[in-house]
Amino acid sequence: MRLRIVGSLTAMTLLLAGSVLAQGGGKRGPAPPAMRLTSPAFTDGSVIPDKYTQQVPDAVSPTLEWTNTPMGTVTFVLLLHDPDVAMRKMTDDVTHWIAWNIPGTATKLDEGVKPEATLPDGMVQGKNTGQKVGYMGPGAPATGPDHHYTFELFALDTKLDLGPDTARADVMKAMEGHILGKAVWEGRFHRH
Repeated sequence: MRLRIVGSLTAMTLLLAGSVLAQGGGKRGPAPPAMRLTSPAFTDGSVIPDKYTQQVPDAVSPTLEWTNTPMGTVTFVLLLHDPDVAMRKMTDDVTHWIAWNIPGTATKLDEGVKPEATLPDGMVQGKNTGQKVGYMGPGAPATGPDHHYTFELFALDTKLDLGPDTARADVMKAMEGHILGKAVWEGRFHRH
């Protein structure tokens, strides 16, 4: 009886070892490349052209493109904010654009996204600090230094069940535990 149990354990060990070897010897392959966000409108860290800012009356959003979407991405969240401002003596900064439920199959947002709360592809745009839906161009005053406008793109494993009146803090909270990847692109601006 003892021989039979030992033989069964040996067979089981060999079976598990063979399974590990068949999967690459227990080692993982190279990590997939990190998600990357870019814009053909300006280089990362450079000055944002006037047409995308409050320097002009009808600023439009720049084209944004991304690659290396993590596996399992269902939707994206986009946040554009100015971390150089502390509003109301608190940690809040200026929200220039927040959008969620961008389809997980998307790889870009074209220039001039319409300021509509819900777009045909399911993307939802919240209100910016100016209390308007959609994109609000950078507008740092001429009397100070450049501000650093940060575009943050988050890949999520879910769709957010939030309406367009949802506050930025609530969108960020709803994302917790669902972020598969993040990419950042930054531009500088102050009025001239």
